[in-house]
Amino acid sequence: MASRHRRIALAVAGVALLAPFALGCSAVEKALDCAQTAGAVAQSASDLQQAIQDAAENPLEAEKALDDIDKNLDEITDKTDNADVGKAVEDLSAAVGNVRKAIEDGDPTPDVSPVLDATGELTKACKP
Repeated sequence: MASRHRRIALAVAGVALLAPFALGCSAVEKALDCAQTAGAVAQSASDLQQAIQDAAENPLEAEKALDDIDKNLDEITDKTDNADVGKAVEDLSAAVGNVRKAIEDGDPTPDVSPVLDATGELTKACKP
């Protein structure tokens, strides 16, 4: 009977010792997921910039790039609860909303520099 209690105690101790490593890996995985998605956001922001430059030829490309950014921001929000990342996502989301509004209001070449700046901040916030 004592042998059984000893095995249970050793198993519990083993789990207790490994838990910080598992949590640490989880945090690293979240940071990597965030960084990968931030990379996708950066690509979408680059696509947006190109779409704005080519707006006369294909005005729907800007909308697609904005939609891609919004989708990626939703993914980041789902994957992390980091306050700095949350703030960067909010700022980028606001910048995207401003560009979207400018396009809807008829501006064929809205200023996308706030989107690019906010993308850079998000990338910094997501670094592991």
